Amino acid sequence: MRTMGGGSMRSLRSAAAVTVCALGVATAIAVPAMMDDGGDGDSKGGAQRPQTMRAGAETEAATDSCRDPEASLRPSSASGPAIKRIKNREVNGHKLNKLIAGVDQNSYRWGYRDPATGDLTGFDIDLVHAIAEDIFGDPDAVIFRTIPTSQRIKALQQGKVDVVVRTMTINCDRIKDVAFSTAYFQAGQQVLVADDSSITGYNKTLRGKKVCTAQGSTAEAELDKPDTGAEHLGAIKVKPVPNQLDCLVRLQLGEVDAVITDNALAAGQAAQDPSVKLVGSRFTDELYGVAMNKDDDDLVRRVNKVLENYRQGGAGSPWMRAYQKWLAKDFSTAQENPAPPAPVYKD
Repeated sequence: MRTMGGGSMRSLRSAAAVTVCALGVATAIAVPAMMDDGGDGDSKGGAQRPQTMRAGAETEAATDSCRDPEASLRPSSASGPAIKRIKNREVNGHKLNKLIAGVDQNSYRWGYRDPATGDLTGFDIDLVHAIAEDIFGDPDAVIFRTIPTSQRIKALQQGKVDVVVRTMTINCDRIKDVAFSTAYFQAGQQVLVADDSSITGYNKTLRGKKVCTAQGSTAEAELDKPDTGAEHLGAIKVKPVPNQLDCLVRLQLGEVDAVITDNALAAGQAAQDPSVKLVGSRFTDELYGVAMNKDDDDLVRRVNKVLENYRQGGAGSPWMRAYQKWLAKDFSTAQENPAPPAPVYKD
């Protein structure tokens, strides 16, 4: 195989960056304006056995030890205050009859716009449709709001969205601010670099290298850890950016040497762009959950009921069908024997 020279590789990266930038502009134009509360918006159209926290663990989870952040409320199809609020929400005197979901539009295979139709599609988007169908009987009863990584929690706290389904990791810091469903996917942090990079993973080969992360991401928290983060490795943590895609563009332009991000996202990017690659193994184990307002217990239980059904059916389950459709091709090298994580409950 002929090896590219430095100039050719830089040209390839620049071309890829231009493509990504153009895609970002196009999708930004296509996104409807974010609604204020009560405002108008356009609508778009082999599970493992559950586990229960040991006695006393719910109390422990509220303390600094936080041993089981992924433990959620048991599923229920009952309609409490949150479900009733969502169903009865009115706009200009008329019922909206739609779920409002915070999602991404730039994460390939997870939440992104189909170039042919302009519609939001992906693994996370399919899950949003399943939640909408359970609540309203219509999978397209959804208003999507695209939100940056750094605004996910604020959007829930301010009531701008009912749920956030956006490759959001469940962790001890976040459960102080929002509630989570049971986990629907397991991923981990990994290093994305240029194809000709000498970096081999999350290790000392990052010494003196510029590393990019998204603001408010798990990757940023990992780099900030004193014993294992950027300072320990001798890496240079550059100013975090609003979205992970911004890091990819900076990597393609040669402005940074590495990106730390979820391998679930990076696998799709590496599949799209031959000028970048994943290196090393994932150095964290993380679980994605649907985030909701901390006060919306009945909505949490309802989403967990949706996930209970979503996992059922083994190879024919809705979860596995979505995995095969969106993730299997690009994620096969980063995930062996895919299956939905076992739900963990605290009550």
